[in-house]
Order: sequence, then structure tokens, then C-alpha cells
Amino acid sequence: MKVVILNHSEATRLLTMAKCIDLMAEALEALARGRVFLPLRMVIQPPNASGMMALMPSYISSEQAAYGLKAICVSPNNPAIGKDSHQGAVMLFSAETGELLAVVNASAVTAIRTAAVSGLATRLLARKNACDLAILGAGVQARAHLAAMAEVRAINRVRVADVNYERARQFAAEMSSHYPFPIEAVPSGERAVLNADLIVTVTNASEPVLRREWIADGTHLNVVGACRPSAREVDAATMAASRLYVDLRESTFNEAGDYILAAKEGAIGPDHILGEIGELLIGKAIGRTSDWDITLFKALGLGIEDLAAAEYLYRQAKETRAGTWVDF
Repeated sequence: MKVVILNHSEATRLLTMAKCIDLMAEALEALARGRVFLPLRMVIQPPNASGMMALMPSYISSEQAAYGLKAICVSPNNPAIGKDSHQGAVMLFSAETGELLAVVNASAVTAIRTAAVSGLATRLLARKNACDLAILGAGVQARAHLAAMAEVRAINRVRVADVNYERARQFAAEMSSHYPFPIEAVPSGERAVLNADLIVTVTNASEPVLRREWIADGTHLNVVGACRPSAREVDAATMAASRLYVDLRESTFNEAGDYILAAKEGAIGPDHILGEIGELLIGKAIGRTSDWDITLFKALGLGIEDLAAAEYLYRQAKETRAGTWVDF
């Protein structure tokens, strides 16, 4: 049998942001309808290691039924040496025979599908006229999220802040040539979110980088960066003031420090989660109710998102003969 290997540039070329947003909608709707088997990710975090490894298996029953497994290492020190903090592979397996079909660069898939889910959440929850974007963090996910936000809303202005101000300046300089709207680096998160109606947090922070008193009524937030129970990007007051939506409740209760720490402080409880993104898509949950609501999507990332992206990339590779095909 033949297995296709897709590197970073090939995966990025074949999987556009617009297409990925649609793929994520299909995948999360299937999850909400019970057609996905999705155990919690397994995290390997040795006590003396600087990073961790996560294993994310999934299965979908559909016309393109398949198994998927993402094995990814998260190395927080990578950005300092010019590398993505997420490194690994997404593997696609036949549901019928169990044979390996594809191995895809996980950095590319993770960047695109994470931002695409935020784009989907923004499409469903943000005000239609939301156009002033603030991004906290200036790494790989900031770039992908800028593309996703521009795909779903008519952006007028972007301000970006990072703990490393020079990195924010480099981001603004690099991205300004790709978009028609102004992109400005600012020295603080508070400055970035002033009067913003779209906010994206994509940092490596463990303590809040965003506070309730900075956030205008009517804003939509995509809170993406913190993915450990002990880390958060927003304070408890922001969580309590927001209409809260998640990708999966089970993951949120076990992995999302933004939720877990606010719950420990007594600010919120399980009923504060108003719905999963898939539930919004099938009409099981209610989204924004007024222009003054603050809506917040807490993203963790799910294996089914990686599986959906890998399955599409496999079909594209077959159609276009892209990638490297090897006997296995």
C-alpha cells in the first residue's frame, strides 16, 4: 500500500483557511450529533522536561469514516529559536482495514485548524459589524488567527501586543504587506484591547493577560493560548461576565485553566457554559442575545479537528498527486 507524507508547505497550500472553517463546522456538527468517538487527550509531561507530548486519538463515522491520531510535542522554548512550539504528526488510518493512509505535518494542521475553529466561533458569536481586532501574542497562532478573523469579518484595524514588544513590531511589519487594513504593534495588552470588539488571546501565559475592566460590552473573545489546568489568559471576572462557549465540555472541565481556576475561585460553575460550538451549529444552544453581550469561546483543540483536516488533505493529495507517496 501507499502512504502519503505531506510536509508543512504542502499541507498549508492544500488547506486554505476558508475551506478549513467549513471543515471544522462539519466536524463539530458531527461531534454534536454523536457521530464522533473522542477520548480525552493523553498528556505526557515528565517532571524534568521543558515541554510535553500530547496524544490525541479520534474516530468519525461518516462516508469518509476514519481513525486519526495526532502526536504532538509542545516545546515552549521553540519560538526563541525561530521554531513553532508545536511539533509532530497527524496520522490518518482507514476505518475499514486500519491501514495507515497519511502522515501530515502537525504544525501546519494545528495552526490552521485552531484558527479556523476560532473563525467559526467568531462567525457564530461576534456581532456582524465587529471590525476592530486585538491580538495578544505574536507567534504562529497570531498569524493564523489574523487570517481567520479576516475571513469571517470585515476588519478595519488590528492592534497586536506581545510580552516581547519587538516581536509584536516584527509581526505588524510582516503582516501589513498581506492585508489592506492597518496593523499596529502596541506595548501592552490593555492598549491593544482598547475599544476592540474582537479579541484573540494566543499567548504562552500562565497568569491573566486580559482583565474584565479593559473589555468593552459587546466584544467577542477567542481565548486560545492556555491549554493546561494551571494556566489561564483571562481573569475570573472576564469569565463570569461572558456568555461562555467551548469546543467540548469534558475537555474544558479537565484541561482549561481559564475555566478551572475561575471555578475554583467560585466565579463560575458548570452551568455557566452555554454550549459547545457544535451545539450552536445544530440549534441545540443559543448564542449572542444582544449587541451588548460579551461572548467568549474557550478553545482547547480536539482530535476530531485534526482528523477532519487530515482526511481532507489525503483526498486532495490523491486528486492532485501532491506530497511524497511511499510504500509502507
